[in-house]
Amino acid sequence: MFSMVRGLQIYGQQAIQAAKYIGQGFMVTLDHMNRLPITIQYPYEKSVPSERFRGRIHFEFDKCIACEVCVRVCPINLPVVDWEFERNIRKKQLKSYSIDFGVCIFCGNCVEYCPTNCLSMTEEYELSTYDRHELNHDQIALGRLPISVIEDSTIRAISGLTQLPKGILEGHSDSKNVTNFLH
Repeated sequence: MFSMVRGLQIYGQQAIQAAKYIGQGFMVTLDHMNRLPITIQYPYEKSVPSERFRGRIHFEFDKCIACEVCVRVCPINLPVVDWEFERNIRKKQLKSYSIDFGVCIFCGNCVEYCPTNCLSMTEEYELSTYDRHELNHDQIALGRLPISVIEDSTIRAISGLTQLPKGILEGHSDSKNVTNFLH
């Protein structure tokens, strides 16, 4: 008889523990149901990339000395540097430079090790295309500076959207942004 009472007591404790877990899960669900969506209306609203964002590479043809350090430090030997030796000035003359962004892993080694700083990373991340051959950029395409997200008047720039503070939920609404305070 004593073992049966003890069994019922353990069963009751387990039932109460299970109800607590279900209640905690339900509270998390209710917490998420009260939030407004935090989605960005992408073509019209863009988040501002962080300071150290590694986007498309910008190339300055006039600064390049054709040393090919960028090719040597690249894990996949990606930049294609075409040059010829000019005997009268005893220097290499750069003929063409290209990078295929369909293969590039955006590691930034080429930018970091370039002795003349002719390479730099931009905040441009929209490189999608229907034809993979359009991702092979020559020195002319690499030399174009992209329009900054902040400077583009047709786009609403959203900064600081990486993380919201605990208890404050800001969402996207058609009429205005609403702030909810929880707890």
